[in-house]
Amino acid sequence: MWKEIEAAPADAILGLTEAFKKDTNPQKVNLGVGVYKDDQGATPILSCIKKAEHRLVDEQSTKGYLPIPGDAAYGASVQKLLFGEQGEVIQSKRAATIHSPGGTGGLRVGADLIKKFKPEAKIWVSTPTWANHKGIFTAAGYAIEDYPYYDKATQGVDFDAMLETLKKVPAGDVVLLHVCCHNPTGVDLNAEQWDRVVEVALVQGWLPFLDFAYQGFGDSMEADRGAVEKFAAAGFDFLVASSFSKNFALYNERTGALTIVSPSAEESAVAMSHVKKIIRVNYSNPPAHGGLAARTVLSDETLYEEWIGEVAGMRERIKAMRRAFVDGLKQRGVEQDFSFIVDQRGMFSFSGLSDEVVAWLQTERSIYIVEGGRINVAGLTSGNMDYVCDAIAEALRA
Repeated sequence: MWKEIEAAPADAILGLTEAFKKDTNPQKVNLGVGVYKDDQGATPILSCIKKAEHRLVDEQSTKGYLPIPGDAAYGASVQKLLFGEQGEVIQSKRAATIHSPGGTGGLRVGADLIKKFKPEAKIWVSTPTWANHKGIFTAAGYAIEDYPYYDKATQGVDFDAMLETLKKVPAGDVVLLHVCCHNPTGVDLNAEQWDRVVEVALVQGWLPFLDFAYQGFGDSMEADRGAVEKFAAAGFDFLVASSFSKNFALYNERTGALTIVSPSAEESAVAMSHVKKIIRVNYSNPPAHGGLAARTVLSDETLYEEWIGEVAGMRERIKAMRRAFVDGLKQRGVEQDFSFIVDQRGMFSFSGLSDEVVAWLQTERSIYIVEGGRINVAGLTSGNMDYVCDAIAEALRA
């Protein structure tokens, strides 16, 4: 049946990783894939997770199915991270949380839920956005619209243009918003700007869908959830897809969540009833191990404090790489100003490198960067920093 069918194009990011793996250059550097690396270039297993896994091995007595929404204590732990332990949303029970297969799974389950009851709704995404966002929502049957976000001239958010567009989004449509550490640009809204976005959502009546994949990678676990708390305080409907791939480094365990927040506990219970039906015909129930390991850490005071310290270490390493990268280019006489990279947050940076430079770096120096110039700053290490800076300086002079 496949004889006359053309092969699908490779994923823009994962396809880059495949090319990287085949490259025989011993100095090759992958700055494309969105995975945290330590200073040895490895994706670590966190110490707190190792301890939690040992505990699970010792204490587990079954490999039976989890409930459709996943472990209840896991869902409660996710909500504490999103809203704070004493958050009003938790006290009023107006949130419903499921353990999804990664943040991607949370986005897709949420998309299917909204589509079921708002079949004509469009999804609005930032320009630019994570490459897979449009794929997920297109596959779920949505028409995609864009709202302005990144201003190349200022290397910041084009907030005025963004807000003017959000004021024109029809009631009932869905607006996808990055909570922090925007992927791919690394530039975020400030607290006052979030206040204005919440106001517009209330007036216009569109549905916020928050993508929260990098909690703890911006400023802190508490500070990074500021936008979520603002939407919660407004008292209306919204959804949050969250991920433990980055801050727990549980990439291959597919550990994420979808949280539906409603004005009342009764409405959240209705939402959960329909989410269960969507999950049942999709993957039936979630994988257990990653979620149980995360739950173990989040419910143990000692392991939780260790985790907070490990996330802080990852966050500070990324910030140090940003500074070293900017300093390294400046020391090599690069005239282009890259200082804005220091102010960006999270793993990613819109570097300002042209597609021609990106192509040259891959072909001539085996440095792999996504088209558009997005780099994963966590892929930089003290061992490859000089090589990368030398190559970029050479490419910009070429």
